Amino acid sequence: MHQPERRTLLGCLVFGAALPLHARARAQAVELDLKTLMQRMAQRKSGRARFTEERFVSGIDSPLLASGTLSFDAPDHFERQTLQPLKETLQIQGRTLLLRRSGRTRQMDMDAIPELGALLEALRGTLTGDAALLQKHFRTRLSGTDAKWVLLLLPRDARLQQQLSQIEIVGRAIDVHSIELQMRGGDRSLMLLEPMAAAAEATR
Repeated sequence: MHQPERRTLLGCLVFGAALPLHARARAQAVELDLKTLMQRMAQRKSGRARFTEERFVSGIDSPLLASGTLSFDAPDHFERQTLQPLKETLQIQGRTLLLRRSGRTRQMDMDAIPELGALLEALRGTLTGDAALLQKHFRTRLSGTDAKWVLLLLPRDARLQQQLSQIEIVGRAIDVHSIELQMRGGDRSLMLLEPMAAAAEATR
């Protein structure tokens, strides 16, 4: 797989995985620790959100825009449907990744791309509240309170470090509001998330 394709898949995995869930607890001005946040994230069983994304790429003056929907079903199903500017679906089931675009489907085994596999496991760790799995692949830095917390993920794997600098996830209670992906070389992506009511109701 060529380097640009790997970077695209890295971005899709990140954005297809971290989904907002309706927060029912009132925000409190208490400093969060990773254990507490993971316990709360473990309540998540499924979620659906609208996303808007801006990608800032070296050599291109204006950001590349995209929008669509994201969905997640525990324990291991993720899907990102891009509706604009072009229709595309990225789906992950277990260790298999499916990419559908322009009437064609491409299937890949995550074990064949170790750096993507590490990223996928880390994202699953976040969504399922598994701190040990998350920290196996990333060094974590959590700051803030229920009202606003920031989770910084720094890759441990050398191959992943060559492509990815860091992931910053910002949220409130158990809602994730934004995900920023910073690549080596200066490229970055920012995704804003808006939970969909049907998904929130389904988790009650």
